[in-house]
Amino acid sequence: MEETTQRTQETLTGASTPEIIEEGKTIAIISYLTLIGLVAALVMNSEKKNTYAKFHIRQSLGLMLTGLATTFVSWIPFIGWLFGIVAFFFLLFLWFTGFFNALNAREKVLPILGGKYAEWFKSV
Repeated sequence: MEETTQRTQETLTGASTPEIIEEGKTIAIISYLTLIGLVAALVMNSEKKNTYAKFHIRQSLGLMLTGLATTFVSWIPFIGWLFGIVAFFFLLFLWFTGFFNALNAREKVLPILGGKYAEWFKSV
């Protein structure tokens, strides 16, 4: 299983050409700006099918859904609250990483969860 994740990360990192990255950079950046930005990026990329934008849309979708799941878990008294606080800062770190990757034209999976996001949302 680890080998599959390793291959997924290798094939996703740097798979787009500079022209594809330049075309999809705006959509990739927009995908990280709230839920409305994610929906707007999905709509904007529905015609173009830009692989770079698709990559960042998948990463952003994974972050949004992980944040939603974390919200539900954080309702559990005490342990959930602690988990929620730690998860909030972890997701904030992942969001900044993804946003700056999109901003700097890098197609690099997010640490820890990015490979899974790419695998789970490959149909997006």
